[in-house]
Amino acid sequence: MRLGVNIDHVATVRNARGESYPSPVQAAVMAELGGADNITCHLREDRRHIRDADVRLLKDTIQVPLNFEIAATEEMVAYACDIVPHAVTLVPEKRQELTTEGGLDLTEGVKKLENDIKRLRDKGILVSLFVEADPKAIAVAAKIGAQAIEIHTGHWCTALGKLRTTPEAWRLIKDLQDAAQFGHDQGLQVHVGHGLNYVNAAWMQLLPFCEEANIGHAIISRALFVGLPQAVKEMKALINNVEHRPIRGNG
Repeated sequence: MRLGVNIDHVATVRNARGESYPSPVQAAVMAELGGADNITCHLREDRRHIRDADVRLLKDTIQVPLNFEIAATEEMVAYACDIVPHAVTLVPEKRQELTTEGGLDLTEGVKKLENDIKRLRDKGILVSLFVEADPKAIAVAAKIGAQAIEIHTGHWCTALGKLRTTPEAWRLIKDLQDAAQFGHDQGLQVHVGHGLNYVNAAWMQLLPFCEEANIGHAIISRALFVGLPQAVKEMKALINNVEHRPIRGNG
């Protein structure tokens, strides 16, 4: 499974003091040294962390693909068409949220979204939609031209943290497994992201056809203690090495 490292929170620390450091671009290079398969950044409307100049520098500097997260607005789609990253992940965005709270609502505004996807794909950009583990949403994503989905794992992560038994955890993972299988059956690349950390990420090994996990906050937090290359190596091991794969007990 590929690991995409989100470096947004390096920019959060930089912006907190209005300094030029720490550099998100330098962080991206360090993540590459640790084995990151792509770099993810989210340019928000309010520019609370990543800024326009960061995106251009990342695109020009990193040696791995850039996954550019944006809301499906005219400004952001036009910007993505200008810089042409490897991939764009379209996400919902609310100004007051601390972080993305859920998947795209694919019951409204689908025609505009379909047009946005076409504009991006015409530039040679791979387009992914951030969705819930919901077959209806996944089917719509495929119908309107997305090439990939990123399944929102945030609700699953929260629920897993409240469980006390292994059988409960195995029952909980089934919805994600079914969603991943369905996405693959629809001809989509299957990615996951949001809320994944060093306690729960190994469960992603159980998802069929899951190609990529995009993780930021946990890796940047871990890097404070072990350094970014090591934090990336540890996460890659959790999502790929069989010794970390959860084992079903007899309970």
